[in-house]
Amino acid sequence: AMKKGGAFPCALNAADEIAVSAFLERRLPFLGIPEVIERVLSRTARVRLEKMEDVLTADAEARRMAQEEVARIAGGVAAQVRSA
Repeated sequence: AMKKGGAFPCALNAADEIAVSAFLERRLPFLGIPEVIERVLSRTARVRLEKMEDVLTADAEARRMAQEEVARIAGGVAAQVRSA
């Protein structure tokens, strides 16, 4: 993320915070943390952050994507548990 620059370090941090929080709340398995981060980074646009507003927008967008990924993974885990 650091080598790519732009919004990637911001997205990495935001996705990590959301994923770890979901893990601590028992909504996401431990191995879901890197999956959330990877998926958010793969969806992150390659943009330059020139103003503070750009940083805040990138952070909010990455957090939104991370919440979506947590919900997707958590839904899949719940379905697996129900079918077991």
